[in-house]
Amino acid sequence: MTARILIIEDEALVAMELRFVLEDLGHKVVGVASTSKSAQNLARENEVDLALVDIHLSDGPTGISLGRELGQEMGVTVLFMTANPGMVREGVAGAIGVLSKPTDEQAVQTAVDYALRRRTGQPVQYAPPGLQLFA
Repeated sequence: MTARILIIEDEALVAMELRFVLEDLGHKVVGVASTSKSAQNLARENEVDLALVDIHLSDGPTGISLGRELGQEMGVTVLFMTANPGMVREGVAGAIGVLSKPTDEQAVQTAVDYALRRRTGQPVQYAPPGLQLFA
């Protein structure tokens, strides 16, 4: 299943690695944003199926409100990726869950696959290890 994915990450090396992993899996990366504003612009200019969202961006801890906006107002499936999963422990409306960083290629692959299956209504047995789901 090929998806259009937006990476929202302010650490250039992490963003580049995510891009390579996602493209190797056959997905199209529609863009990489390091700020809330640039992410909003990319989401408006492109069709986005899934956004991988860090909580702390170049413009501060804006990822949570951005994830909420993408999920609730733009219909994007949101998956948080952060070294601070406790910041979203209670969940964020419009988002599936959180994958803790640092992570590896396998964890990203299974979390993305799970999120895309949920988006399209395909059956999913259980969440992959490392992915904390929101209620």
